[in-house]
Amino acid sequence: MAETARAMSQMGLVTGASGNVSTRLAPSDSEEPLLAITPMATSYATMEADDIVVTDFDIEPVEGELMPSSESMLHVAIYQARPDVGAVIHTHSVYSSVLAVSGLDIPPVLDEVVVNIGGPIRVSEYGFPSSEALAQNVTAALGDRKAAIIANHGAVGVGRDLEEALEICALVERVSEIFVHATALGQIIHLPPEAVEAETAIYRMRNSDIGGVE
Repeated sequence: MAETARAMSQMGLVTGASGNVSTRLAPSDSEEPLLAITPMATSYATMEADDIVVTDFDIEPVEGELMPSSESMLHVAIYQARPDVGAVIHTHSVYSSVLAVSGLDIPPVLDEVVVNIGGPIRVSEYGFPSSEALAQNVTAALGDRKAAIIANHGAVGVGRDLEEALEICALVERVSEIFVHATALGQIIHLPPEAVEAETAIYRMRNSDIGGVE
């Protein structure tokens, strides 16, 4: 967790203590689900393992001395809607934030986005930071894909583990940059429908355990 948070900072996906990282902790059959999440107001550049907070899905503390991220509700909502997701990363990267304030979805324009993310990257409806509305709106925009843009806020990427979630966030920022530049040129060429259909099938085959909302 701390290593992923430091990597997120080094990659320029966040600045200071913005954004957050979590992972689902697999309980035994008799235990309530838990998550480990980065704390509030703690720089990622210097984060250590002892800084990570463990809570239950009601955001009640289980382990750790610091306050859990203010966006913990968002992470819980995604885990509850998506049993396949083992890690969630929320970034404030520049180009995805440009799209967040422009309200522009990223359509299927690159093969790797459909294959790895599952289709268009959608902008959520606005929700006030740290609110139930934000959590539900972002979960709806995510659907059964692996990334969404958070209106007027940033982006979120998910994966089976922290490594995959970080890779997804890096891909989201790269395709956001490409899309912003292409939009400035005045022409966007979408993938052919048959390519989108075939690549979506590849995504679903690779992620056959996906559950969630459309």
